[in-house]
Amino acid sequence: MFRIVSVRDYIRVPPSKFGEPIDKIAVEQLREMYEGRIERDLGVFVSVFDVKVDKKGIVMFGDGGAYHRVEFKALAFVPLINEVVEGEVTDTHDFGAFIRIGPTTAFMHKTQIADENVIHYDKQSKVFIIGEKAHDKTPRRLGKGDIVRAKIVGISYFSAQEGNRVNISLTARQPFLGKLEWIEEELQKKKAKPQQR
Repeated sequence: MFRIVSVRDYIRVPPSKFGEPIDKIAVEQLREMYEGRIERDLGVFVSVFDVKVDKKGIVMFGDGGAYHRVEFKALAFVPLINEVVEGEVTDTHDFGAFIRIGPTTAFMHKTQIADENVIHYDKQSKVFIIGEKAHDKTPRRLGKGDIVRAKIVGISYFSAQEGNRVNISLTARQPFLGKLEWIEEELQKKKAKPQQR
């Protein structure tokens, strides 16, 4: 889920930048400090905007720079457990698929790709083949570039010492989840069945 958060902070303007427009300096510094930053309570910062800078700065003893209070808004991506998301498969390996959701990449283990118990991985084409009948004329396949709908089942945040990242686990083992073409096929089958009264 994306949300807009309000943040207050300080920026430091070094003496070499005195005389330059303070608004421009603030936007540059805040983008550098915040965009891509990951915080457990706020999520992944995507973009900084609506920056307001206090024109009066504070000079600290022993430091030639001026500190200015800033307030700004930021667009943040906040993954939530049980949230249904859509994303593009960016890579596959014999153990699972990596899926781009928002500004980050999530992981779906091969056992979570589909309800079927038999999932084969073709190492040459880097594609998962779903179902017992992998030799069928039109088996279901999942590979790079495919768009999937999945549910978030796990989220782990790691600190700066551990690489400052968020790990997201996905599943598609529920009705109307998986590759978008599979979902459309399920919907068509439901429509084709006569309604029971």
